[in-house]
Amino acid sequence: MTDSAAVHGTWEPHPAARWEDGFLSGNGHHGALVFGEPDDERVVVTHHTLVRPNGRDPRPPQLAAGLPALQDRLLAGDTTAAESFTDGRPHQWVQPFHPAFQVRLRRPPGDCPGYRRDVDFTTGVVRATCTGWTSRVFVSRADDVIVQQVTGPGLTLDIDLDHRLPGAPAGLGVGHGAVLTAEGALLSLRARYPDSDLACTGVTLLAVTGGTTTLAPPGVHVERARSVLLLTRVHRHTGELDVVREGRALRDLLTAYDELLDRHAALHRTAYERVTLDLAADPAERALPGSELLKRPRSAALLERLFAAGRYHLLSASGLFPPRLTGLWTGDWNTAWSGAFTNDANLNLQTASAAAAALPEVTQAHANLIHRQLPDWRDNARAIFGTRGAVAPGHTDGESGHSYHFNREYPLHLWTAGADWLLKPLVDHDETHGTRDPRTAAALAEVALFYEDFLTRTDEDGRLVVVPSYSPENRPANASWGTLNAAMDLSAARHALRTAAAYHPGPDADRWHALADRLPPHRINADGALAEWAWPGLEDSYDHRHLSHLYGVWPLDEITPYDTPELAAAAHRALELRGAENDSAHGHLHHALIAARLRDGDRVAHALGQVLGGDFFHASLMSAHYPERDVYNADAAHTLPAVLIEMLVQSTPHRLVLLPALPTAYPSGALRGVRTRFGAEIDLTWSPDGATAVIRPGRTHRVELRTSSGTESLHLVAGEDHVLTLRTW
Repeated sequence: MTDSAAVHGTWEPHPAARWEDGFLSGNGHHGALVFGEPDDERVVVTHHTLVRPNGRDPRPPQLAAGLPALQDRLLAGDTTAAESFTDGRPHQWVQPFHPAFQVRLRRPPGDCPGYRRDVDFTTGVVRATCTGWTSRVFVSRADDVIVQQVTGPGLTLDIDLDHRLPGAPAGLGVGHGAVLTAEGALLSLRARYPDSDLACTGVTLLAVTGGTTTLAPPGVHVERARSVLLLTRVHRHTGELDVVREGRALRDLLTAYDELLDRHAALHRTAYERVTLDLAADPAERALPGSELLKRPRSAALLERLFAAGRYHLLSASGLFPPRLTGLWTGDWNTAWSGAFTNDANLNLQTASAAAAALPEVTQAHANLIHRQLPDWRDNARAIFGTRGAVAPGHTDGESGHSYHFNREYPLHLWTAGADWLLKPLVDHDETHGTRDPRTAAALAEVALFYEDFLTRTDEDGRLVVVPSYSPENRPANASWGTLNAAMDLSAARHALRTAAAYHPGPDADRWHALADRLPPHRINADGALAEWAWPGLEDSYDHRHLSHLYGVWPLDEITPYDTPELAAAAHRALELRGAENDSAHGHLHHALIAARLRDGDRVAHALGQVLGGDFFHASLMSAHYPERDVYNADAAHTLPAVLIEMLVQSTPHRLVLLPALPTAYPSGALRGVRTRFGAEIDLTWSPDGATAVIRPGRTHRVELRTSSGTESLHLVAGEDHVLTLRTW
């Protein structure tokens, strides 16, 4: 394996024994989870739309009429008033994400010398090979189809679509179809959900070269073939799916494997290769299989590979939607937390690198989810708060954007910061590309209208009060969850109003700026820490996985060591006091992102060490939610690239910060292709002797440069490279 291939892929000497270790491919619509077993190859098929009906009531609670009374009680000091502010329904999870089926290829057992399986991040091809047999799988971005090719002399295979996956409900209504065709065969599997008219149907077209193909219900038997090419799609639908028409659609795509791959790779490779990270790792370690590399948590080669895998998996999971809690993949119907889009932390953490790591495909997928659900966000605002505008839910299954997932301990229907939090990546994208998407502008205006109607209560000093207020997913030590002036709510309201004003200059902007100026400042508590609730008397609860109150530090630029040093010091004290609670991966990496903004390289290194040394990663290099690979979850895998970029390069529309939080464990390296929010591309190289940054501006601009040497002003001219040399530490 070459050095480049070792960084931009991973491999194992054995097939996957668990679905969690299966190598992954995806195009943001379909996903494939590949075991790589020569005698019984399984490819689990997933799709972003596959959510199981669960009888939930997707309407937002009709609570607006009772809001003034709730506000009165909270302002009067009733610390538990919000606990009864519901419509009485039981806690409801969103519809759970699930796998479709597995494409199964069995062959007579026998020796398979020289076995190896690998995944090439540059193409998305998952390959398993041994003497006389090769299987290759990828999911085409060009044609939206799962492509699998098996080659070898005298192939004998039994092929079928198998719905029997862990957690599959007993009442699943399953029907199989198999017909011979001129190319080989057409297989189908229809699975109707229990107590529902909804179903999902998978269709696989087989093109067999050489030998014979015969029916062997529920699949086919292939004898003495040279190769078998399989094209697979799955659909969620009502009524019956026209399998014959789907077969014709797949037949229209049918061509040589290499042609199918070339069409796909032209799109995938271009996106993947825009940004690379090189930590000058030991070539011998770079050549190790992933499972062995994971046993070396201090290895630079491990961090290189996880950075590459994180970008690969993030890109592969993003298309129709951005990544779910499990990305685009699961091999089990009982997916933790419904495999939802968890909006109050996880989604934005997973997509945090999109702008800087040059993956606009991820931001577009994020935008797809938001704009599809904006009508539901408007319903939330009217039903719960009696306002115009839009309020985002804490969870969604991708179908409904209504707030219906809440209870006493998680009053997510009271979370008003969500719309600003979810729109922030779209604003970052616009700044990076020097454009203003009219859809983002319209959504921001709706959020500002919500705040105009909602922010009507004041304190004794005449400052506006956010009431009710909620800091996901924490509570004050001396009060209930729904309360007043959560720091995240204050930061979100200020940012939303001012950003909407920037997108809409004129009378609206003046009004929104004035409203933002009436919000209260953040509070510094008796411990010298930025308080999670700015309302006097509310006490902090420090041991919690979420860091919502430091939203002003990351991803906002409201609190920085440069512009607001006193608040930055208080935020740093809050970070020092924050516990890890249950060791969730997202908590550690959220901590690292904030520490990087506060220029604390030691704290970044510690947070990374908790994840790298905590056995969070499967052999697939997909991650888990908890240590010891407990609960398949994409948070760590997808968030880690953002942490590594933030410790090396940070930007705002008017500032560039280089090497703000470089851990001493990585004394040499190169980050190439990273994008900035002032429209430049940067290649950064560093060593103990110093660093060089090559800045390639796409537009003429003046920015402030911050390094360990101090501050200077840079005048950047579009199309002219600007080279900087600086000290490393």
